[in-house]
Amino acid sequence: MKTAVVLLALSALAFALTLLLMGNYEATDMPENFPPPDPAPAADAPADTETATFGGGCFWCTEAVFLQLRGVKTVTSGYTGGHLPNPTYDDICDGDTGHAEVVQIVFDPKVISFSELLEVHWRTHDPTTLNRQGNDRGPQYRSAVFYHSEQQRELAERYKAKIDAAVVYAKPLVTEITKASTFYPAEAYHQNYYANNKGDGYCRVMIGPKVEKLKKVFADKLKSE
Repeated sequence: MKTAVVLLALSALAFALTLLLMGNYEATDMPENFPPPDPAPAADAPADTETATFGGGCFWCTEAVFLQLRGVKTVTSGYTGGHLPNPTYDDICDGDTGHAEVVQIVFDPKVISFSELLEVHWRTHDPTTLNRQGNDRGPQYRSAVFYHSEQQRELAERYKAKIDAAVVYAKPLVTEITKASTFYPAEAYHQNYYANNKGDGYCRVMIGPKVEKLKKVFADKLKSE
């Protein structure tokens, strides 16, 4: 038993060291000097739900982050922004289909605004690396906001400019802001991946620390346990 525990610990350590040596980003990086989002314009009759679609690297990470937030109804991992109909995970992995790994979020705008979701999005991944998040490289991992209305486009472009003006990051944001197109849900095994695979090495080393940091930075926005 002791031997098995030692081997498991060494395996986890080796996995973490491998990620670091390969240049992976720090999972818990969330800039502190972040400008607050602009409030969303008040609507005469707010919709019961709205949809937001974000790309921020591996959708296992982004899904786990947004599922924590109060007002978020559902988060679905999937693919969008490409030219191949009905892509599979294998199709998009070579980066030739144009799709990005994204999460599509259905949220209650009376509880959490699109602007607040933008803040979480831009603080929980590196929006300055083109077609890359850590060791995940290729256009499928690009930083992106796929807007569903002109209001979402305006809020995203204004906030992106505000972040650059505040010099939050050493480099300007490269986040693509594009009109939402057909969204294809990913395969079933990708959905709710972190909750279903917390013992997985990637989940322990990369996603777990990010979720814990999120809980500290955005404590006022979290769902009750």
